[in-house]
Amino acid sequence: MRIVIAGGGIGGLAAALSVARHGSEVVVLERRDSFSELGAGIQLGPNAFHALDRLRVGEAVRQRAVYIDELRFMDGTTGERVASMPLTGAYRARFGNPYTVVHRGDLYEALLEACVAEPGITLNTNCSVTWYEQNTENVTAITDTGRCFTGAALIGADGIRSAVRHQIVGDGVPRVSGHTIYRSVIPMEQVPEELRWNAVTLWAGPKWHFVHYPIGSGKFLNLAATRDDGAQNVVVGRPAETVHVLTEFPDLSDTARQLLELGTDWKEWVLCDRDPVDRWTDGRVALLGDAAHPMLQYAAQGACMALEDAVLIGQLLSGSAEDTAQRLEKYQAERYERTARAQRVARAMGEQLYHPAGEAATARNAMLSSFTVDELYDKVQWLHGARVGGRGEHR
Repeated sequence: MRIVIAGGGIGGLAAALSVARHGSEVVVLERRDSFSELGAGIQLGPNAFHALDRLRVGEAVRQRAVYIDELRFMDGTTGERVASMPLTGAYRARFGNPYTVVHRGDLYEALLEACVAEPGITLNTNCSVTWYEQNTENVTAITDTGRCFTGAALIGADGIRSAVRHQIVGDGVPRVSGHTIYRSVIPMEQVPEELRWNAVTLWAGPKWHFVHYPIGSGKFLNLAATRDDGAQNVVVGRPAETVHVLTEFPDLSDTARQLLELGTDWKEWVLCDRDPVDRWTDGRVALLGDAAHPMLQYAAQGACMALEDAVLIGQLLSGSAEDTAQRLEKYQAERYERTARAQRVARAMGEQLYHPAGEAATARNAMLSSFTVDELYDKVQWLHGARVGGRGEHR
């Protein structure tokens, strides 16, 4: 079969690898003039590595990743350590893979290198898919310049503002969350040695939170500070003045403020997502990743879910072109409940864990601090313990 993929991001390239390694020819259509990935740090749970191993790029990503020792939840105003989930021995034994952090570009490069080396994959730039047409035998993706690419199936991996989704679902523009996130990446050498923690640390405050962790093999510190400021307009990677970022978080405790003040060259985004929908397919067309189930960053699972999607869709599209529509329906049926739950959990984490104030924050701290380590592992079992497509070939 020949499969067409709209979108050359993390999800699109992962899907291309999965499909190609199950014997089909793949054509990837990227709207930009190059294959590259924007952004900074990204967290990868064990479920992501199970998927990456199935795609045969797990080791390449491991070599670029930082193996984190723990997830820390701190009260951002008092500086109190509320809860900590260790991510080493018992965690890795239980979930079968590490929890890591990596620069988005490093994850992307591992996928891109594998796609370039795969003879069954053709990568095309300057191809923005705006429409598709299909019949009983094939589907044709049509770009904004009128170019046509025909295959047995079309996978819409074209992001949260997916043109393919617009044709299938027609649910308009994404939901603006009202949360603004400020991001900065700084050299680790600029961080005081006593603050170079090998942890993902989250400082939670009233209507804001601040996260930081090492990336780039430990050479850089990723900073991400989010404020529930009621933002209503979409912002994507706009430069932000340092003085503005600092004034947005006046109640930070001393250590957290010391780290925030290290940030430079800040960029800001207004976070968006969508409500879960149970229609991802239209005949020979299916959605994947953010085009299907865009979620807020608060569960750190957006890319992980896209990688899982890719593994399954490649397996289901293996073999002949018969029953393509039914195979895509099976893909949606198997992925919907899990991804919809992840979307809902991500929203709830922002509301109930990261941003409460006053008595609600006190109650949150009491709840989180009451959990044992095993109970924390139980809480994330459904998310981190999944092995989509079978047992991962991890080490």
